[in-house]
Amino acid sequence: MKTKFTLTVLSFLFITTYTFAQYTDVINSNRPGASISAYSVGKNVLQLEGGMFVEKLEHKKLNTEVKAFGLDFAIRYGLFKEQLEISWEGAYQFDTFTNNATSPAFEFNRNGFLTHTLGAKYMIYDPYLKSSLEKPNLYSWKANNSFRWKDLIPAIGVYVGANFVFSDNPYFPITEPSVSPKVTVATQSHFAGRWVFVTNITYDRITSEDSKELSYILTLTHAFDNPKWSAFIEHQGIDSDRYADALFRAGGAYLLGEDFQLDAYIGAGIKNTPTRIFAGLGLSYRFDDWHEDEIIPIDEQDPKGEDQKKKKKKDEKELEKFEDDGN
Repeated sequence: MKTKFTLTVLSFLFITTYTFAQYTDVINSNRPGASISAYSVGKNVLQLEGGMFVEKLEHKKLNTEVKAFGLDFAIRYGLFKEQLEISWEGAYQFDTFTNNATSPAFEFNRNGFLTHTLGAKYMIYDPYLKSSLEKPNLYSWKANNSFRWKDLIPAIGVYVGANFVFSDNPYFPITEPSVSPKVTVATQSHFAGRWVFVTNITYDRITSEDSKELSYILTLTHAFDNPKWSAFIEHQGIDSDRYADALFRAGGAYLLGEDFQLDAYIGAGIKNTPTRIFAGLGLSYRFDDWHEDEIIPIDEQDPKGEDQKKKKKKDEKELEKFEDDGN
């Protein structure tokens, strides 16, 4: 009983941090899924995310095959405000392309950036600001972690960036512009205590004649009783003139510490033009020594957030007292 009571109080304190900042006590990585969070990493927080992946593609109609290995990365930084984040992301692939339609089969190696973007994300709406002032039911852990319809109201973030394609990139036509815009709308809902649902709608390479792409991603994540472990499932739909598919991913993450996460995933497409099977491993690490909580006013009568500061200190003292009494 004491464990559930402690979790209730800790959950309340965790939710309260949204009133002060988007920064959380535990690292919040976009890995291992392909979607991006509606939230930023937090003001003056530097976060590094990276990994390696393997993939096999077979095109049944063209009788071609690709075996690939690659590295992907993301560097994220919270700039000026809690809601704002800038990022540099990319994925570089090495592969062997085999054309089995010829006799003998023709084979050659390729390498280049699949993606290379610079951009910024801003959270325009956070439904948890006012709900963070709600007092929890200190006598019922279940009441504070059960499903509530209002929890489905999502936070909303908007990402705007630019794709960069270098010359002689084998993965794009020669007509591909060297710079093209990318826009993503991201939503994020937390419900039933340990579930998170993220959606992304992206319009990519908007000015490209051959590669402009519209896609969506749906990601559902669950944290287990052991808070170090989490798992996710994800669906991505892609539509463009040169490629369309429906992809599915699944995987998990493990926290080595508050600032360090390991992850793994597997996935596949549903088409055979080409078939796609892929997997990856990665890690995320953040540097948060420069971060200080920024008050986000949610009450016009308290524009400096002084009542929120007092409330947070009071909650922390209540938790310390409870822990002392339990020892």
